Amino acid sequence: MSQQSNSLSQLALQKFKKDFWGVFSLGFIVFVGVISIFAYVIAPDNSQYANQMHLSIHSKKPGFTVQMLTIPQETEMEDSFFSSIFFGKKIQDTEIPITSYSIQNNTVTFTEYASDGLEGMTKTIDMNGLSESDLISNKTFLFGTDKYGRDLLSRTLVGARISFFIGFIAVFISLVIGIFMGSVAGYFGGRVDAIIMWFINVSWSIPTLLLVIAITLALGKGFWQVFIAVGLTMWVEVARVVRGQVMGVKEMQYVTAARALGFNDFRIITKHILPNIMAPVIVISAANFAAAILIESGLSFLGIGAQPPMASWGAMIKDHYNYIILGKPYLALIPGFCIMSLVMAFMLMGNALRDALDVKS
Repeated sequence: MSQQSNSLSQLALQKFKKDFWGVFSLGFIVFVGVISIFAYVIAPDNSQYANQMHLSIHSKKPGFTVQMLTIPQETEMEDSFFSSIFFGKKIQDTEIPITSYSIQNNTVTFTEYASDGLEGMTKTIDMNGLSESDLISNKTFLFGTDKYGRDLLSRTLVGARISFFIGFIAVFISLVIGIFMGSVAGYFGGRVDAIIMWFINVSWSIPTLLLVIAITLALGKGFWQVFIAVGLTMWVEVARVVRGQVMGVKEMQYVTAARALGFNDFRIITKHILPNIMAPVIVISAANFAAAILIESGLSFLGIGAQPPMASWGAMIKDHYNYIILGKPYLALIPGFCIMSLVMAFMLMGNALRDALDVKS
């Protein structure tokens, strides 16, 4: 009789698959990741940062539809295929919201859209050989428009890129620094452990948001500066977890056997100790993903995160939080719900990983 034995990783995977919310959260995170990568392909407004403004149709409700007159530029600007997919297209045409129009003698006479009961200006332009369908189209804003008349759906999709990728970069930085510092402190102990723990305790005593603000101001405002600043503040948690795990594992028999075989310290740490303590590190990394998203949103809300015209969920809340009491709360609630759902997905996935990797159960 043959008996099939599963490895610990296979057993953990099988246990994770049985957790509905863990699998659902993982699928949602993958879904948001695909959207963040191909945001400009999906978004109705594929201009850079989805920043095409129409001030006459600002703060419109979801589902708002308007006729749009598109005036092509005489000199076309060519964008590479790679650039247009991942960074958006440079705005080439002029779009004008209109209420009515008429075509006569190869000219278009139109009335511009005006909100708040005002009457728009009437203008006439030459069609330059273009057809009516090339110039006039109906445009629907599924999420409405923000206070600058930009498509809120497009801004939300493009803004997912910052919130999603800051988790990856910040967690990667925190893992590199935290695993190195924690493993060295836990393995060697003594004075090395005391010095590293002093740095950890000093960093731990400073409020996270305050430390991020200080690092951001030192590196300057910008996109990558926020990523680096958040990563540099999250390594202490990883280092403390790794240090405690290494201190408990380094006295195990297989580590003693590795020393007896003459293996150097670097090989013992990387080949024998770290692979056996990665379960809690994976769990804390999932929690750090969620924390990084919240920190970036807070920085953008304070105005020292992603800078305009770059789309960011935190910046969108900052621009529209006062609209909650003005009868248009969706302008702030939509990006807020996006932040909440993504953070909750990472936390649920972290809980599922913790249960799956728990060898005692």
